[in-house]
Amino acid sequence: MVFCDRWEGKAAPPLIVMSSPPDLSRLLRPRSIAVLGGIWGERVVEQSLKMGFKGDIWPVSPTRSDMAGIAAVPSLNDLPAAPDATFIAVNRHAAVETVETLRQMGGGGGVCFASGFAETGAEGAALQQSLIDAAGPMPILGPNCYGLINYLDGALLWPDQHGGTRREKGVAILSQSGNIGINLTMNRRAVPLAYLGALGNQAQTTLAELTQALAQDDRVTAIGLYLEGLKDAAAFADAVAVAHEYNVPVAVLKAGRSAKGAELAVTHTGSLAGSDAVMDAYFKQIGAISVPSITTLLEALKILHLHGRLPGKSVTTMSCSGGEALLTADIAERTDLIFRPFKPEETARIKPTINPLVTLDNPFDYHTFDWGDWARAGATYEQVLACQFDMAALLLDFPRDDRCATDDWDGAIDAWRTATHATGARSAVLATLPELLPEAVAERLLADGIVPLYGLDDALTAIDACASTETRHAMPGFAGRSDLTAQVSTLSEHVAKSCLSDTSIPLPPGQLCASAADACRILQELGPPIVLKAVGADILHKTEIGGVRLNLTTNAEVQAAYDAIRELGTGVRVEKMAPPAVAELIVGMRRDPIVGLYLLLGSGGVAAELIRDTAILLPPASREMIRQTLLGLKLAPLMTGYRGRPVGDIDATVAAIDAIQTHVLGLGSEIEELEINPLLVHANGEGATAVDVLMRVRTPTTEAGRHIS
Repeated sequence: MVFCDRWEGKAAPPLIVMSSPPDLSRLLRPRSIAVLGGIWGERVVEQSLKMGFKGDIWPVSPTRSDMAGIAAVPSLNDLPAAPDATFIAVNRHAAVETVETLRQMGGGGGVCFASGFAETGAEGAALQQSLIDAAGPMPILGPNCYGLINYLDGALLWPDQHGGTRREKGVAILSQSGNIGINLTMNRRAVPLAYLGALGNQAQTTLAELTQALAQDDRVTAIGLYLEGLKDAAAFADAVAVAHEYNVPVAVLKAGRSAKGAELAVTHTGSLAGSDAVMDAYFKQIGAISVPSITTLLEALKILHLHGRLPGKSVTTMSCSGGEALLTADIAERTDLIFRPFKPEETARIKPTINPLVTLDNPFDYHTFDWGDWARAGATYEQVLACQFDMAALLLDFPRDDRCATDDWDGAIDAWRTATHATGARSAVLATLPELLPEAVAERLLADGIVPLYGLDDALTAIDACASTETRHAMPGFAGRSDLTAQVSTLSEHVAKSCLSDTSIPLPPGQLCASAADACRILQELGPPIVLKAVGADILHKTEIGGVRLNLTTNAEVQAAYDAIRELGTGVRVEKMAPPAVAELIVGMRRDPIVGLYLLLGSGGVAAELIRDTAILLPPASREMIRQTLLGLKLAPLMTGYRGRPVGDIDATVAAIDAIQTHVLGLGSEIEELEINPLLVHANGEGATAVDVLMRVRTPTTEAGRHIS
């Protein structure tokens, strides 16, 4: 289903289609709207009339003669035709009957306003299934849903006030909270709203399906999402892929990001990769833009509306105050934005336009020498904008218009507009305080192709979020989402390593010992030095209880070490001591209840949680993705020869990580988590060693002679 031919005159992009996507075109862009219900229904009629809807509005009521002055008919069967869209504001049981009637008469879809369905328990869930059955293939939003606003066509299936206006094009927002959705329409930041949709229970029509459909309306420039949960990570990834093909960026604010402490505290992997980190990695890998706040979402949508994803992170800001420049530099430190110095040839062009006392730097404080001389200041603006930054912003705070004159600020806007159009640069006007950019000015800027940005911190964060040289990575496989009711058991390190003995994961040779004398025998077999470890299913972090003894070379040392640790667990494991390492990594694979298995890479060892130098990939990750992720860690210099130190065996390390990933993916639902901490990176040519292994399984069994319990 494609609304408009965005690709007229050229081949359409290859459409990535989810399984049997519903046709939402009549519901989203109706030519006729039927309305059922009392006061809520009448409000829907009022809102569509107020917005200038040009199609037919058909009130339906057995007890009312009209709604908002439009004559009502007593039943759906009395309508002149099947409605494209219907707002159903009747009680929950009547809603099911109404939906079935609409389906039978060929309706295009509806909004089920009533609550009391799956959100209330088992009885409501059964009624919700009846609603789904009644709808069949006809799309239904909700239930427990506030509705849908189409500002492009003036079609409102919405029973309340809102703050938007008619638009010819703009951004679509989908919200899992009706109240948040209303609040977003009330913004005074010149966000060009094209659609607002509340999702309700998503009993039938889902977030993914709505995202896919909206991306195919060529009047939609970007899609913003307020999410509290995600039902189907794979389907949403497909929808973002569709949006990508149609050049419609998707920005996401995921609420409820706090980690589930009790569930995540068992391992380093869990505590390092809280639910927010996993979701951020998911959004990044599928090509969605993750933002941290509702205000950043609004700022990002304006950038995306005018410019789409920014091609890179090089930025300049101009202000007539050193204080603003300093604040900009401070905030930029929390982002990945690049405030590069001006090149010599750029400096040569800019210098003649500024006062000799001005120091040319980035962020650029151009002082107030030329304030009010907008021809001269405009020349400076033009030369700076000609430097081809990925985004250039003029910091400009308007005075209160009820107490002060704004003529000079209007002059600055005019000069910036002229310079922007002369250079074709991507530019913004940025108010350091949100209340210091009048909405009317912001609307004019937006119409002129200049992004109006509110709040220095939010603006820079939004630019950073929208700036990327890469829009999508390899799509994840979404292997094995976790069943939160499953029983999970932790294996002892010895049993875990036994499970991995027939894999290509590089493990040190070792075995259990029955006594100190047995340990001394193993010393002779393996050759010194060796390591003794206390093992047991209840021992998660051996170093914290003194359960490891390193560099043992003699029988006496082995005897003393054995006596010291034998009571700490259920056994003692003897291993060959691994060669020295140039770096220690943590490699963990774990199940997330939403996205399934994820791969965590980071700085390892006992200080892993203190350093918190980690990155997350969703498998299957290619070896090149693994390599680039490793080289992006803070500890990467230790692997590449920091200050003359040996270069690490990166090829062997990547191969080891790939082997870990491959093995876990092959185990299916059997395994809950595998953590290697540390994975020692040895000098180039000497490989890598998985020193410590922690494995958690969901259904301990004995299969094919392989004991895993």
